[in-house]
Amino acid sequence: MRRPVVRRLQAAVAALALAAATGVVLTSAPAASAATGSATGYATQNGGTTGGAGGQTVRATTGTQIHAALCGRASSSTPIVIEVEGTINHGNTTKVSGSSCNTAAGVIELKQISNVTIVGVGSGAVFDQLGIHLREAGNIIIQNVTVRNVKKSGSPTSNGGDAIGMESGVRNVWVDHTTLEASGGESEGYDGLFDMKDDTQYVTLSYSILRNSGRGGLVGSSESDRSNGFVTYHHNLYQNIDSRAPLLRGGIAHIYNNHYVRLNESGINSRAGARAKVENNYFKDSKDVLGTFYTDQAGYWQVSGNTLDNVTWSTPGGTTQPAGPDMKSTTTVNIPYTYRADAAGCVPDVVSRTAGAGTGLKVSDGNCSPQTPTPGPTDPTPGPTDPTPGPTDPTPPTGTNLSLGAGSDGSSKAAGTSYGDLRDGNLTTYWSPAGATGSASVKWASATAVSSVHIREAADATGNIKAWRLLNGDTGAVLTSGTGAGAVTFPRTTLRKITFEITGSTGTPKIAEYETYAG
Repeated sequence: MRRPVVRRLQAAVAALALAAATGVVLTSAPAASAATGSATGYATQNGGTTGGAGGQTVRATTGTQIHAALCGRASSSTPIVIEVEGTINHGNTTKVSGSSCNTAAGVIELKQISNVTIVGVGSGAVFDQLGIHLREAGNIIIQNVTVRNVKKSGSPTSNGGDAIGMESGVRNVWVDHTTLEASGGESEGYDGLFDMKDDTQYVTLSYSILRNSGRGGLVGSSESDRSNGFVTYHHNLYQNIDSRAPLLRGGIAHIYNNHYVRLNESGINSRAGARAKVENNYFKDSKDVLGTFYTDQAGYWQVSGNTLDNVTWSTPGGTTQPAGPDMKSTTTVNIPYTYRADAAGCVPDVVSRTAGAGTGLKVSDGNCSPQTPTPGPTDPTPGPTDPTPGPTDPTPPTGTNLSLGAGSDGSSKAAGTSYGDLRDGNLTTYWSPAGATGSASVKWASATAVSSVHIREAADATGNIKAWRLLNGDTGAVLTSGTGAGAVTFPRTTLRKITFEITGSTGTPKIAEYETYAG
């Protein structure tokens, strides 16, 4: 429904006043004029990632102007493309207030917002000692920028020491053609270059450079933070990184066509149930490029087509479980999107000509040949705006339904329903909690590997289940969370009990079948 003309005029006047006060330049160019190409990898799933396509284009030369552009929108989900040129630093980044933003000084805050593109233009955009922080945000594109020397200790500090950090219900982010760099490790005050934690999903990092840091980046802040995942890393250069290239705690990652040079201590660290598809990468002058390190909680990998050039390996034992020297797959990972991988042999050349800010946004065509991409999306329909959707898969899982013949229990049930009704293979029977929320569990006598569930609602209650969490019933750890019933995938986990907890609903929730699959 359209807002009344008076309200639209009021919003426009307010935006112009804020722009005038902060020096923001509004342009009439199409919203996607500076951003080039379209999202790839897992960022194309869950509704896709289009950033600010279809919205106003704004030019900013200071951090304050970036914040002002966000705060000058009609709402926190109004699409916007922010073209950035020059050096963004602590001296020119202050807090700006408004109903469509939640900013802070000393960090670029993309908090509780959606549908935003930040793209470097002109002579380039450098975020100097200043991190970019995403929190409760969705449908974000960051392209063609450099972020350098962000510190968590010493002076000045920003964003917990992360160059780009994402946390708390972040969905659909495409970071492309960026240069992320530090000048040392934790002892020098630096942390990660590209971190995701606390329920961050559907992210792609492409054609970027990560270098000169103790920590490349992580997915999951601890062994129990397994609500993150569905991340793609492709055509990136990792250079002179001590570890975390990346570190994966739970979740699924697709890692292909990356060039790794001088991984000094360890590289791809898959642990705590994580599953990674690692293909057609080129590893050079590096140590322990893949495995489970610094923990006794194993992760898994599927490997193919990788080149190892002067790679050394530690002796397995204790918390050190390298995948090499004879790398073999320990799991399988099905990729839901299409892609064309270059042969590993040409990865060093292709990545050297495409990765990083200021390279003309060139991409590979899958035949080892850099190309200038086509213009990005200009569809005025914004992408996903809900920052909390779960990793629902529209394709139901296949295989044996492990719930048949298993046991079940849960919280207080509604009168006339049974725990057994949610695992009897009969869609005409169902279980309901006593109220609008509650939990139901499937359990086995012995440890069972599960990687997906399918929650089927009763025919007369479709759509009633809203927010939910999936828990490891043995430990209480959150496997994943989201909204809406359906098929859900998560890192393969061995357990005796798995719990589906309804935390929000409309009407009466009715689970006809709670199916479980090994994947």
